[in-house]
Amino acid sequence: MPSVTDQPESQPAPLGRDQMRASDVDREQVAQILHRALSEGRITMDELEERLTTVYAAKTLGELKPVTADLPVPEGGPSSAALAPSQTRALGLPDDRIGGHPGSMTSIGIMSGAVRKGSWVLPPQHNTLAFWGGAEIDLRYARFAEKQSTITAIAIMGGIEIIVPDDINVEVTGFGFMGAFVQEDKSGAPPAPATAPTVRITGLAFWGGVNVVRKARNPAKGQLES
Repeated sequence: MPSVTDQPESQPAPLGRDQMRASDVDREQVAQILHRALSEGRITMDELEERLTTVYAAKTLGELKPVTADLPVPEGGPSSAALAPSQTRALGLPDDRIGGHPGSMTSIGIMSGAVRKGSWVLPPQHNTLAFWGGAEIDLRYARFAEKQSTITAIAIMGGIEIIVPDDINVEVTGFGFMGAFVQEDKSGAPPAPATAPTVRITGLAFWGGVNVVRKARNPAKGQLES
């Protein structure tokens, strides 16, 4: 008589498509659909931020489906809706992060703090002031109202940190007087292509500091690198 251990093990049922793990490309493609919907007026900025939170936290393809259920999606679904950002840049195509309703033109921290981060739209001109306080401007999940943007940062006895992703072009021309206006690269990635957004950062650090830090994004985990 054969023993129990000699009997073949039953094979687990194959997973359906919705149960398959989502990739970085899948998440980015859904995010592009959402950004396009915002630029077309289909969803609001608050809805975009809420849905992007779901997108970057999604682990399976099924979790991504409800995010675009009420939006027009090209035939084939999110997996064929758009190219991944890296593919778009490699082909020299226009950057799809350009466009949208501009966000606030100012960030002011006077004896307090000001923060602009997450999903927001950088206007062509943004002014940041820190006086006896601090300000943080994070562009890693931002869109850009126009291809060329300028951030004027004024730090007086305060500090301003501006975080830029390594897939945009950055020009730093600020001046430090009894302070520091510095640029730091924590990414090490090559320069972005000419089709990418360009941000010019200028201003003054007086008895204070403005620190421009170039970092990589980590959208796969729904988190930003620190």
